[in-house]
Amino acid sequence: MHSYKTIQPANARVATPHAIRRRRTGSRPATVIAACAAGLMPCVSHAQSSVTLYGLIDTSITYATNQRTQGAGSPGSGSVALTSGALNASRWGLRGREDLGGGMAAVFTLENGFSGTNGKLSQKGVDMFGRQAWLGVSSRTAGTLTFGRQYDLILDFVTPLGASGPGWGGNLAVHPYDNDDSNRNLRINHAVKYTSPTYRGLTFGAMYGFSNTAGAFSNNAVWSAGLHYANGPLKLGAGYLKISRDRNAPNPDGALSTVDGSATITGGNQQIWAMAGRYSFGPHSVGAAWSHSATDGVSGVLQGSGITPLKGESLVFDNFTVDGRYFVTPAFSVGAAYTYTMGRFDTRTGQTRPKWNHVVAQADYAFSKRTDAYLEAVYQSVSGGNGNPAFNATVWTMTPSANSNQLVVALGLRHKF
Repeated sequence: MHSYKTIQPANARVATPHAIRRRRTGSRPATVIAACAAGLMPCVSHAQSSVTLYGLIDTSITYATNQRTQGAGSPGSGSVALTSGALNASRWGLRGREDLGGGMAAVFTLENGFSGTNGKLSQKGVDMFGRQAWLGVSSRTAGTLTFGRQYDLILDFVTPLGASGPGWGGNLAVHPYDNDDSNRNLRINHAVKYTSPTYRGLTFGAMYGFSNTAGAFSNNAVWSAGLHYANGPLKLGAGYLKISRDRNAPNPDGALSTVDGSATITGGNQQIWAMAGRYSFGPHSVGAAWSHSATDGVSGVLQGSGITPLKGESLVFDNFTVDGRYFVTPAFSVGAAYTYTMGRFDTRTGQTRPKWNHVVAQADYAFSKRTDAYLEAVYQSVSGGNGNPAFNATVWTMTPSANSNQLVVALGLRHKF
């Protein structure tokens, strides 16, 4: 997806037979040494390794309406600000690969998130490589097995087929509270993940994230599974994620951290089902997605930069999305998406059924394969929230609205390296 610079280790350079033959060999020992070096060369050059530096910077001038001037219940005001990550969070990373022979390779990724406007670390500043940090082994015939902090199978197989998160609409298109893993916010610690090779267009995978807590093996443990199918212009994906948590005994440093902001909904057990499909017509494409998430013993939801308390018996969402992207020219594209979200919040005293309407429109111009400028507008409205500030409109990455509506317009520049 990106254009990367590959750094080859110095010890990967070997002499060629042609270069050896051109050396002046004034003695027999020198000739023998040169011949041995030439004979060993295929074995040495076979063990190739590389480390790739990559990244992305996304900065925009962003206008937002009705932003709270203080906490929940405070009056709202419009704002204009220089922001980072309206479409994609700024990041840089290292990706490595060593050929082990026989179609196998050792692989790793270390990825850091940062603000493109002030240089601060993302993930609340507590993680150096807060986006990804994993090591594994890959085989052309057996698949890939990885260990560490990494994304689940919904994010691998389903989310990229839609408009939000890694899709063309980016962060501003994310569904309410990222309740369904529609953005790359849920990162699983202490995880073991297997991804199969692709066979006739079909790929599948499974993951387990350990709680890493003595005496509480299943408290804040995660497991996920998913599959992806691609056949010509058609792509389909389905995934499942379960977060096992004890709401009465929080484990903040388990598989899904509440310390670094990875958890978007806090409380007890959470389950997410997601399906998506995308069909391409040359460079143009249309997509549709459905997702369902349910959390028992909910205690809070992520709004803006922090968790807003929301205590109840359960919190359930169903999200329905349609989107399309059209290339007017090879460099200029326009896109639109609509998401309808039905919520249900149960307490011991009653039930609230909020509903969200989320509309996204975008125009993007690519100066090159790595640099583009964009104009994106997003409007979100909420009904049925019964005056609960947790159900005020909140476009992802923005300060929550003081009421049930919010409009955001971002004019930005994005560069991939």
